[in-house]
Amino acid sequence: MKTLTALAGFVSILAVGPLLDVRAAAQTAGVQPTASPQNLRASKELIESGKTLFQQQCGFCHGRDAGGGETGPSLVDSELVKRDKTGTEIAGVIHNGRPEKGMPKFDLSETAMAGVVAFIYNQQSGNANNGKRRGVLPSDLRTGNAALGKQYFDGQGRCSTCHSPTGDFVHVGTRLTGLKLEQRMLYPDRVKSKATVTLPGGKSFSGEVAYDDEFTIAIRDSEGRYRSWPKIPSVKVEIDAPADAHAELLSKYTDADIHNLMAYLQTLK
Repeated sequence: MKTLTALAGFVSILAVGPLLDVRAAAQTAGVQPTASPQNLRASKELIESGKTLFQQQCGFCHGRDAGGGETGPSLVDSELVKRDKTGTEIAGVIHNGRPEKGMPKFDLSETAMAGVVAFIYNQQSGNANNGKRRGVLPSDLRTGNAALGKQYFDGQGRCSTCHSPTGDFVHVGTRLTGLKLEQRMLYPDRVKSKATVTLPGGKSFSGEVAYDDEFTIAIRDSEGRYRSWPKIPSVKVEIDAPADAHAELLSKYTDADIHNLMAYLQTLK
């Protein structure tokens, strides 16, 4: 990757190796930190150099202003950026990438890394959105009544017949946040349906549904084998499709139900 020409003064925030304390680095570079050490008022030159590189390499995913893009989240609202006091975590993510989320590694020089980090901090601390909302924040989805949400979960919604706060929903409020949690609740994806096929002689086969239409049912059994049968009167098919229950609720939810349920789910840390 082509990196930027070294600037005379910059905040030394490294992706690997020893990291300087942010205040000491700021003093060395002649930068005055604000009350919060992460919100450095870096030089305009450093921020502009980081902006150029960010827009070239990161803008498509995270947006040209770091407010969120095609596939990447907003860094302006990022909890990681908010809690990182030295730039260590930010630089580490940039340097190592997040392959599991489709983010590649970036091998930046110290100066280039400092510029990108300074730009991100500047966007977050400098009212980068000019008062405009970039999206729905997790805090926006905590406006409901968690106690009523638990009542709905255990009662009317019948959520507890499939899910358990001490089972599959342990730490769900940490694993999924904000819109990701709400989207999974309303429109669950990657949920596998299961089927049991009973043949005329009484022998049955069970597994994940691999194919299903009005003529054929196919499963993949526990050993990974693909099995299929025609849908005829003598072949009994029972399908367990967990996502169907979510689809049925869509026409029944009230606005209060959704807000209360979201408030409850976010307490499951």
